[in-house]
Amino acid sequence: MPKEIDERAFQLAFRVVTLRSDEEYQRIVRWKVIGQLVDCTTSIGANLSEAAGAQTKPDFIAKVSISKKEALETQFWLRLIDEAKLLGQLDLAPLRTDAASVG
Repeated sequence: MPKEIDERAFQLAFRVVTLRSDEEYQRIVRWKVIGQLVDCTTSIGANLSEAAGAQTKPDFIAKVSISKKEALETQFWLRLIDEAKLLGQLDLAPLRTDAASVG
């Protein structure tokens, strides 16, 4: 996929999560975005664990591929949380580095 489309999609998400600054809207955004982050990060390890027990090579490849996709999604959510300051000034650089290393 062209990098430009990825960036446009990210900017759209950024505009939506920063659309309003009132506490109620930001609480909902944080809850949703952090939920997505937790889902994709936990899926990385779960799928790699399943890959270790794969019964066939295609099954192994499928599980590892899912883990890679989840790692890429993790990078997206971390970038969004970081750039939109959804968690204030929390330093997410170490997590972003970790996500890039597994994806």
